[in-house]
Amino acid sequence: MKLDNITDVFFDLDHTLWDFETNSALTFRNILPKNNVPVDVEAFIQAYVPINFAYWEDFRMEKIDQKQLRYGRLKDSFNAINYDVSDEMIDILAEDYIQVLPSHNHLFEGAFEVLDYLKSKYRLHIITNGFNTIQNHKLTNSKIKHYFETITDSESAGVKKPNPIIFNHALKVAAVDCQNSVMIGDCIEADVKGALQCGMDAILFHVNPCELDSIKRVATLKELKNYL
Repeated sequence: MKLDNITDVFFDLDHTLWDFETNSALTFRNILPKNNVPVDVEAFIQAYVPINFAYWEDFRMEKIDQKQLRYGRLKDSFNAINYDVSDEMIDILAEDYIQVLPSHNHLFEGAFEVLDYLKSKYRLHIITNGFNTIQNHKLTNSKIKHYFETITDSESAGVKKPNPIIFNHALKVAAVDCQNSVMIGDCIEADVKGALQCGMDAILFHVNPCELDSIKRVATLKELKNYL
């Protein structure tokens, strides 16, 4: 079950190491009351989660840009709970969200244990579709940045996963061949299929079974020790 010939391990960040949903919820519990937005915060968060996911899918597929992502996900979430919000307030909340989000640092259970374990055996890297400044703040504030030799984001690569350009860029920066590399992430399309198409191995981090039995997968980070 152990993977052979692997020297370098590439991680996605959000939803894989960094607990996006927990940190995002904490952010809204901060910024909505702070800006005197009189909504049920928990109802807003419940509406936001699937809407944000859908917007990120469109962003990944180049259907929308960064500005549309930041505005649309908030506007649609307020619409979902029948609250009329001004564009001015959305702009304020969008900026506050980006500023406050990286200050929260919840990681998935076992993150430090697994990173310590892997760091002694492999070179570790990040490939993320997130924005450069924000992702760097997340890594620094959650005290895991020092584990990684290189950090590749979609802004620096000019494209998003699963585009092969971002994987090839990350491999080039890391100075490693694809056959000696494995990608670990939560998204079948962006992380797993994207890596496999570039000749890398891949492991899906997801608590639910996926439809492709051939995909290596773990439900917890600690289970990565079964492969690496």
